[in-house]
Amino acid sequence: MTYTYPIDYEQFTTEEIITIVEFLDLVEQANTGKVDPVVFSKKHQDYRKVVNSIAIKKQIDKAFQKVSGFSVHKTIQKYK
Repeated sequence: MTYTYPIDYEQFTTEEIITIVEFLDLVEQANTGKVDPVVFSKKHQDYRKVVNSIAIKKQIDKAFQKVSGFSVHKTIQKYK
């Protein structure tokens, strides 16, 4: 899909943005096909290290769901 990831680019470093985008892309893949659970778990851990605020996680999830139709939270629950 083509859309802009809902990330505050001023708040994160380039490396952190890459980590966030990789995880959000994996969330999208998990909802449109299959994803290796081990890879998903690793990317989720990396994402949690970067986005360590519950408020920011919720903000990203809400914005991502609005643009993509996929819930980060529900996808994580599915892969637990």
